[in-house]
Amino acid sequence: MLLIDHVRRHARRYSLSASLVVPAGVAAGFVPVRTTFSNVGAALTLVAVIEVMAIIGRRAEGIIATVSAALWFDFFLTTPYDRFTISRRLDLEATICLVVVGLIVTELAVRSRSHRRAASTGANYVTQLAHVAARASGAHRIDELVSSVSQELTGILSLRSCHYESVLSGPPYAQIQADGSVVHVGMLWPADDLGIPGPRAEIPCEWRGALLGRFVLSPTPGRPITREQRVVAVALVNVVAASMHDLSADGSPEHPSKRG
Repeated sequence: MLLIDHVRRHARRYSLSASLVVPAGVAAGFVPVRTTFSNVGAALTLVAVIEVMAIIGRRAEGIIATVSAALWFDFFLTTPYDRFTISRRLDLEATICLVVVGLIVTELAVRSRSHRRAASTGANYVTQLAHVAARASGAHRIDELVSSVSQELTGILSLRSCHYESVLSGPPYAQIQADGSVVHVGMLWPADDLGIPGPRAEIPCEWRGALLGRFVLSPTPGRPITREQRVVAVALVNVVAASMHDLSADGSPEHPSKRG
């Protein structure tokens, strides 16, 4: 267990080191056959190594692996051997192609990972919305629904805390609006880059123009929050607002909402 924990803590350091060392080892492995084996075949093998490094690591690992592969391809497999010198045009072209293809493969691997992550995140958001909608349509009390949504908002928006206020006191906070935009002191706030402004922010809980309350957010300073995350957060609050409206229509006690 101690070894596993150590590897997890230092995984990034190991992946960066591997990106530097593995291409050198693979290039050195071709030394016994470098006079008979095609340099093109060796270059393609190194491209495969670069792809693996980019997949298991990040963009930095792919770039480091590309540079390392090009250097050691030159050193071990182009004439004059064992020197960082290229004397033949074909070897120079192969080295340039290795670098270009390595960078392209790295970028493709990074984008593919980003798309997979985005798809996974989107699926999680749909699941969260479905879960909250199911609670709203069930026999759960409104305070249980509010508590559940507060927890969901804390996770989605990386908040320090979140709570609901039905009686609005004090001045308005920075506000996440229906389209996911953030308005702070009357101006649009770049939450994608700077995060949600603090120390407090709010998402109005309103239904068809009627303000029922607000969810008060305590953002994590400087934590960027995407528009997608903010839109999902507003959608969750809308589920609460619809449930409160339905309860009011059924004759249940309304939730007063006025600013002091």
